[in-house]
Amino acid sequence: MNFLAHLYLSQNNSNILIGNFIADHIRGNNFSHLSKEIQQGIILHREIDTFTDAHKVVRKSKRRLHERYRHYDGVIIDIFFDHYLAKNWSTYSAIPFENYTNAINTFFAKKAPELPEKSQQFIHYMIEYNILFNYQYTDGIEKVLNGLNRRTKGKSQMHLAIEDLKKLDAQFETDFKLFFQDLRVFTQQKLQLLTQSGKLEIQNKET
Repeated sequence: MNFLAHLYLSQNNSNILIGNFIADHIRGNNFSHLSKEIQQGIILHREIDTFTDAHKVVRKSKRRLHERYRHYDGVIIDIFFDHYLAKNWSTYSAIPFENYTNAINTFFAKKAPELPEKSQQFIHYMIEYNILFNYQYTDGIEKVLNGLNRRTKGKSQMHLAIEDLKKLDAQFETDFKLFFQDLRVFTQQKLQLLTQSGKLEIQNKET
């Protein structure tokens, strides 16, 4: 799963949220210096990724893309599934999506100086282009795919995946809904084993 899903699955626990967010920027087990809950967030992120990679529905989604994108198929599906989470946000949260993404941006803008350099760089990009909020739009996904293609110097051809998203939209959305139901249950079970502490305050009001 991509950034939005990992944030959502942290259930607004601020320390779990931080760990879940920075996990891709932490090498190996080099995080013993961090607080216990941030460490738990990193572990949760990795368990979510392992569960996702092994799930039969995700594998089916990836097969639709594999011939064209090879080992980049998983990256593309992660982005597609964030799109469907954003698009169907009201199904999964009572908090208006704009309120949620604004709160996330504000929270990480304050926390950025404490986080790894790569996380800081992404936070700047995320806020400047309002990435999370724009996941709900096809144009927003296209910009992300174009950016990833540039990062691979064109080798991934990920910019073409917007065509697959449009062509197979119904199939991918069905896959997402089936998979995300299982992922939420899995994550809830994992979170029950973790200490719950400080909450990220998000105003649940109409935009």
